[in-house]
Amino acid sequence: MALHTTPLLPAGQQNIHALWLRLAHWINALAILIMVTSGWQIYNASPLFDFEFSKTITLGGWLGGAIQWHFAGMWLFGINGLFYLLMNVATGRLQKKFFPVTPRALWDDLLAAVKGKLAHNDLRHYNTVQRVAYLFVMADGVLLVVSGLVVWKSVQFPLLRTLMGGFDAARYVHFFAMSAMVGFVAVHLIMVMLVPRTLLAMLRGR
Repeated sequence: MALHTTPLLPAGQQNIHALWLRLAHWINALAILIMVTSGWQIYNASPLFDFEFSKTITLGGWLGGAIQWHFAGMWLFGINGLFYLLMNVATGRLQKKFFPVTPRALWDDLLAAVKGKLAHNDLRHYNTVQRVAYLFVMADGVLLVVSGLVVWKSVQFPLLRTLMGGFDAARYVHFFAMSAMVGFVAVHLIMVMLVPRTLLAMLRGR
């Protein structure tokens, strides 16, 4: 008896990103925008270094307003991030999309990227550079949350405070984790401009 199989759709019509992933992506983008710009305003109230951020790129207007925005963004970022991680694990996407990662594959893809020969033909599959970048930003997001909890509620989280090296150290960790997140977003936007199809895929799913 002959077996009937469903024909594969053309590459341009195949689903690349599930709806839950697209929603989580755009909610996360909004949360990061709120947290970074309000965080810069909070930083200006007590700078760690000898510079301040321009008020034109900060949110909140003053310390109290910035803290309110930051708390709003914090809950959005935390809840959405937890949903994203759980869904990646539950659907098997975490293992399928981001592993395996080997030093040799990373080196080969980095060389290809430098030479401008890194392929982006099939958006359903991540190259090793993308896998490492996304795994890094996931870890950085967790570090942002943990260090942020210490800065926000230092007395209530003594173990986390100790792991961070104390309140003052947690502020530096939070600042550098935020800077790493901004750096990732900047590179991510550059890659979107170089490969516009990735934006369309995140908007419509294919």
